[in-house]
Amino acid sequence: MRRLVLAAAMIGTAFGAQAADMPDLPILRGSVGSAPLSRTSVNWDGWYVGGHANYSSSEMDFSHAVKSMTNFMLRNSVLQAPVEEWSLLSKTHAQSTGFGAFVGRNWQWDDLVFGFEANYTFLNGLQSSSTNSMVRTIVNPAGENPPPGYTVTYVTALNGTAALQVKDVVTFRSRAGWAIGNALPYLFGGLAVGRTDVSRSATVSFDKYVEYDTTTTDPFGNTTTVHHTDYLGSKTDTNQERRSSNYVPGWTAGLGMEYCLWGGIFVRGEWEYIRFMNTKNIPFSANNLRFGLGYKF
Repeated sequence: MRRLVLAAAMIGTAFGAQAADMPDLPILRGSVGSAPLSRTSVNWDGWYVGGHANYSSSEMDFSHAVKSMTNFMLRNSVLQAPVEEWSLLSKTHAQSTGFGAFVGRNWQWDDLVFGFEANYTFLNGLQSSSTNSMVRTIVNPAGENPPPGYTVTYVTALNGTAALQVKDVVTFRSRAGWAIGNALPYLFGGLAVGRTDVSRSATVSFDKYVEYDTTTTDPFGNTTTVHHTDYLGSKTDTNQERRSSNYVPGWTAGLGMEYCLWGGIFVRGEWEYIRFMNTKNIPFSANNLRFGLGYKF
């Protein structure tokens, strides 16, 4: 029995000495497990600035670019309604390179990052145009009301051209991202304002005819029907306009990725879609691919 007590006392003394030699841990004593006691991650919180190179691909729809012009020239006319439905010009595709700069502010909670950013992009020749003409015959348009048996015909010609250039774009975007090591994938959305040059012209003309039949009977009872086509005149009208540095609002959305290289220096790549409001009856949009270099303070 004395030997058992002596052995227990010696084991207790050894464990006490070992515990005294161990440093204090910054956690409650217990099982530490295999996870590290601390980890390092990139701090994205704060202000940042940078520059970027840009590639843009734009869709411009000139189909109804001259619509408001023909409506004005044919106002109070029976031809206004049918002519405004014509899709005179075509949809086009334009491409351009560019460059710009950005500035923003991040707020970080654990791995979740929210931010706000202003972005400017100069576009080097993002422009396109369309030209076309068509001739159609309009018979008894609404409002003409000819007498019974009469047909009024308008042989109508429309010629038009339109051109649009997007010179530069400013966006104001909010964004949300998730920090993963040195990387920050993010989504963004906001408002956009584009500065454009737009021009268009239209010429509308018509020749008016009336057609009818007359029937006569001779003294012998023979009936003769004659078809008549009378020319009632023509008219031509032209309108054109041009606006420089015309500001057009829109909205933007997209996604991107930033990667911290060293200290506050980071690179980014992103895809951005911008949809602008119609300008002079021309809807247009742009897909942008960007590569940028920035510095976070």
